[in-house]
Formats: sequence, structure tokens, C-alpha cells
Amino acid sequence: MSETIALDLGSGPHPANPFKADRVIGIDSQAIGENVLNCWVGIETIPLENSSVDIVTAFDFLEHLPRSIWKEGEMTNPFIDTMSEIWRVLKPQGIFYARTPAFPHPECFQDPTHVNIITDTTVSYFARRPQIDGSLIDPWGLELGQRYGFKGQFLLLNQQWDHSHLIWRLQAEKN
Repeated sequence: MSETIALDLGSGPHPANPFKADRVIGIDSQAIGENVLNCWVGIETIPLENSSVDIVTAFDFLEHLPRSIWKEGEMTNPFIDTMSEIWRVLKPQGIFYARTPAFPHPECFQDPTHVNIITDTTVSYFARRPQIDGSLIDPWGLELGQRYGFKGQFLLLNQQWDHSHLIWRLQAEKN
């Protein structure tokens, strides 16, 4: 059996490993520690190979990514770019697990560094959301996400509320 690798975005000096991967790599723009890479996620490319990790986690991280910025004379979308990068580094069928404060709860606004407000329909821009009968919730979502620059496709395995936080469990769909 091969080694499982997890990537924890916005890890600080101590990357989380809730899925008990054999190896965990943290990424943070300011923290340095054992197994922590320095990277401005959303601005820079995640410094890992395509399809190289089994699990990506993001705990209280997505809300800190700007939705739009000017970079080198053009408008870019760091949140969309991050979702593309997560998809890129995940192996086929790899899991993205995110936990973030979300609207309508006041916690999504209280921290002045929360600049990316997530709702329970934000996931539609990145993932197919099948209903029991096979039809899609928000079938327009992925098309719009790709029009906005998202490069990838996830399957929504689960979305649930944990008090003020929304939890996503997405699976990378790759050929």
C-alpha cells in the first residue's frame, strides 16, 4: 500500500492531520515549521506536483482568501485560483475537506480579515451536487465556475453545518 499524503492549507507551524495520513505537509504564508512550506495560496502556485496528494484540508482558511485582486495589471480571483490549485494537486478521487465560518452567521463577518464570505451554495461553482434522483442541484454552477476561471471539477460528497461553520467534503473528479 502506498503512503497517504495530506496537505493542510493555512496550517500555521503545526499542520492538522485529521485523516491520519502517513505524511502531512503544511502550507502557510507566514509560518515556518517542520513540514511547512511557505506559500501565499491564491497568489502563488502551490509548490507540489499535479495529482500528488490524497487529502487537502482547510480549517478556517477559505474566508481569508480575497475574491478579486489586481495582479500584474489584470484582475485575478485568488479564491477561484485556490480551488483550481487544490483540484490540481489532488490525486484522482482525492478529498478536499474544508471548514469555514459561513453566512448567515455573524462569525463570517466578525474577523476583519474575513474577506471571502461563503454560503451554502458557493460550492456549486466547483462541484457537482447530485440529488437522490441523479439530477443536479444548481446545474448552472460548474459552468459559471469554469467561465470565471475554475480549472477542475469536484463531486460534493457532503456539506453540513457545524454551528456557524460550513463543512465541505469534496472529491476530485479526474480522468
